[in-house]
Amino acid sequence: MAMLDSTVVNVALPRIGTDLDADLAVLQWTVNAYMLTLAGLILLGGALGDRYGRRRIFVIGVVWFAAASLLCGLAPNAPVLIAARALQGIGGALLTPGSLALIQATFHPDDRARAVGAWSGLGGVSAAVGPFLGGWLVDGPGWRWVFLLNVPLALICVPVALRHVPETRDPAAHGRFDAAGAALGALSLGAVTYALIEAPERGASATVLVPAVLGVVLGAVFVAVERRRADPMLPPDIFASRQFTAVNAVTLGVYAAFGGFFFLSVLQLQVVLGYSALAAGTALLPTTVLMLLLSARSGELGQRIGPRVPLTVGPLLCAAGMLLMTRAGPGAQYWRDVLPALVVLGAGMVLLVAPLTSTVLASVDVGRAGLASGVNNAVARAAGLVAVAALPLLAGMGPEVYRSAAEFDATFRRAMVMCAGVLVAAAVVAWLTVRSDVLEEGAAPAGARRAPEPEPGGEAAREGAGRCHPECAYHCPVSAPPLDPGEVRGRPPGDARG
Repeated sequence: MAMLDSTVVNVALPRIGTDLDADLAVLQWTVNAYMLTLAGLILLGGALGDRYGRRRIFVIGVVWFAAASLLCGLAPNAPVLIAARALQGIGGALLTPGSLALIQATFHPDDRARAVGAWSGLGGVSAAVGPFLGGWLVDGPGWRWVFLLNVPLALICVPVALRHVPETRDPAAHGRFDAAGAALGALSLGAVTYALIEAPERGASATVLVPAVLGVVLGAVFVAVERRRADPMLPPDIFASRQFTAVNAVTLGVYAAFGGFFFLSVLQLQVVLGYSALAAGTALLPTTVLMLLLSARSGELGQRIGPRVPLTVGPLLCAAGMLLMTRAGPGAQYWRDVLPALVVLGAGMVLLVAPLTSTVLASVDVGRAGLASGVNNAVARAAGLVAVAALPLLAGMGPEVYRSAAEFDATFRRAMVMCAGVLVAAAVVAWLTVRSDVLEEGAAPAGARRAPEPEPGGEAAREGAGRCHPECAYHCPVSAPPLDPGEVRGRPPGDARG
């Protein structure tokens, strides 16, 4: 459900705008309302699963997601659609962390790697099927079925989970949650996003300036609250690792560019090149296919040569792909002008995504791997959120720009150059700050002996799985398999494998 929604909604945006007589700001909010609540609450969703039961929170999330999807599909106007998308994000924040944690907590250590591989593979299949399915639904029964499809999926998922998935929780988890931190983070992002989206139409008015200032102030308050809380949602000391901070800075740039690219390129293909929704979704498929075929090899390469080179060369290739995409204007041919750009972009994504995930997890103590991957996922979501809000403003896109092919094409080219610039900056940051020798924090000489695996279902296994919610594979479902917390917690400090 979550992976399909991440790939099909962009395909439906032009038709949504036409049917609801909506301007570009509404299309931005259709994407961003979901990402806003998801990014702001995903860490809290993982903590709720630890405390009250991962299956319980997962099932609640699925039901919530389906109900919000039904509301999206029945929305009579743009405000209702945007509100329903925000509710969808809350459901996503509840169901997403639990899905992988349930696998880690219930499978025997010998089978866990295969289970996680199947989890990642099925997520990749969903991402690959999404453009076909979304385009077919938009061109056929209509864009509302992009959302309504989640209802029958939930009707299958919930009884299967209740009947066949055992309940697990973290016995060490407590009932104290950083609700204030989650609220402040979401409100800060929301205020800044609102200001950026409204700025093209309203200019430097109080309607824009007040939310912008409020968002900055709330962000500062969020930092202060997290520093003073005994159990913060985002412990500031995790950024004491320079490697972790550096890789998250790279993540911020990379996923900002990706968010802007995939939001605007689907519009470009439909508005300027005249593609149908199905053709536009299918046209972008080469990036997903390359990720599915080559990401595992990329993870192995990053492990052999270290992350510095892949995290430098990968963004540069992505930047080249986005610059090539500026050729996709009026009269462009897919095989000559669009496909080469997508192949180069996909090659860059293959090279950087798996090492990026692995380096995030390896840059902190193994006991904080779940927190590290959750923070990195939230950074990626927030980057895409801000990019979708800010890029149209920076590129000079007016509220009605997507109704004019010539005007949209000109601003799209400017936006692609900006995305490429952000990727080049991310490559520079990676080259200057990421170390090539990082495998695992505190790695010791080779030959260190591995401790026995914890017994499946035992307290150690439950505790290990309960504290780790690697969502790295969620924003890129075919990245390297997440770190296995059950195995990590069973290792002595010197074992650098994994």
